[in-house]
Amino acid sequence: MSNPYPLGLRLDGRRVVVVGGGAVATRRVPALLDAGADVLLVAPELTPALRARADAGRLRWAERRFAPEDLDGAWLVQVAVDDPVAAESVSVAAAERRIFCVRADDRTAATAWTPAVTRHGPVTVAVLGGGDPRRAMNVRDAIRELLTARLTPLDAAPTHGAAPTRDRPDTAATGGAAGTADGGQIGRVALVGAGPGDPELITVRGWRLLTEADVVVADRLVPGLLLDELRADVELVDASKIPYGPSRTQEEINRILVDRALAGASVVRLKGGDPYVFGRGGEELLACAAAGVPVTVVPGVTSSIAAPAAAGIPVTHRSVVHEFTVVSGHLAPDSPASLVRWEALAGLRGTLVIMMGLQNLAAITATLIAHGRSPQTPAAVVQEGTTGAQRSLRSTLGAVAADAVAADLRPPAVVVVGDVVGALDA
Repeated sequence: MSNPYPLGLRLDGRRVVVVGGGAVATRRVPALLDAGADVLLVAPELTPALRARADAGRLRWAERRFAPEDLDGAWLVQVAVDDPVAAESVSVAAAERRIFCVRADDRTAATAWTPAVTRHGPVTVAVLGGGDPRRAMNVRDAIRELLTARLTPLDAAPTHGAAPTRDRPDTAATGGAAGTADGGQIGRVALVGAGPGDPELITVRGWRLLTEADVVVADRLVPGLLLDELRADVELVDASKIPYGPSRTQEEINRILVDRALAGASVVRLKGGDPYVFGRGGEELLACAAAGVPVTVVPGVTSSIAAPAAAGIPVTHRSVVHEFTVVSGHLAPDSPASLVRWEALAGLRGTLVIMMGLQNLAAITATLIAHGRSPQTPAAVVQEGTTGAQRSLRSTLGAVAADAVAADLRPPAVVVVGDVVGALDA
């Protein structure tokens, strides 16, 4: 086979067709959207993560099987199905139209290959390994370390359960080899905070564990470009929890983590923000510990602080506030299941950061005002902070709920209430 010709495609505003709505498409679509492509996704069903992007208007979804005319006007097609007959039909239609075609099922039948990619600010490095994906990943990882100019850290994060040494479960807490009843080696689970949305905000340690993973169980809020950098043989489990939509139960997620680790796999539970900030990381750690699976916890940058910062709002500011409080607003103030004392929060003078509260924002603001917080208190909403889709608005406590509806702001969004909203305004 002749050597491929390397090329960087400028896809801004150009149609790219993705056929298939499973794990492979979940990994590839974020990079296409990041490149500004006009993505048409053709598939009878989508993963929850892809469905969320379609519902948010980031891509167009044709809810059916592929038809040759789907490629009319396209510049590129990615086939993300494992059915060779269906994939070949897409290849034939692409060849007839002289459109480059990437195939996940058979790279030898493709007219274009997806390289191993790493990104460092404006620099994008793409590596082709001569048909060997693992070689390409190894070279890519070495280049990434040079770009970051940092040594791989050897100190371990706190571990729990059958504690491993450093990051690897080579020895149990007793000093012997960690193993299963039938003599097999137990794997490991790492609860990794992926940060608030910008893929460069994952920690060095979190990224390293991600590159070593055999299985990645990912939420919908993790940066999609991180998934694009996974090895081709990594099992990607979409554990998206879309608000008021399809989701995996927490019990099923726990079972997946334990089962894969007991089978000897290195598992990364990749979570948006920080695993312990409304991330159910504690529940997952307890489930793994009960099964004797060692767990490493890697903190992440939480959007409760990062999203306001990206919008120019510090959650604290000298001489303005001396405290900030982070609460969940996923339940209305009058819900019997709510554990938040909104009446007490209304009496605080500091910053109030509300996560997952957009749907209940009208009820939340009305409750705060009813218990003494001034309706003129500055307030802001930051949608998808630190990402290219970030939007924000400034308002007041009395008007912010209506303003957010008028601006058509959608989850994920962070609400900030307090004088810090205008603290950095010139």
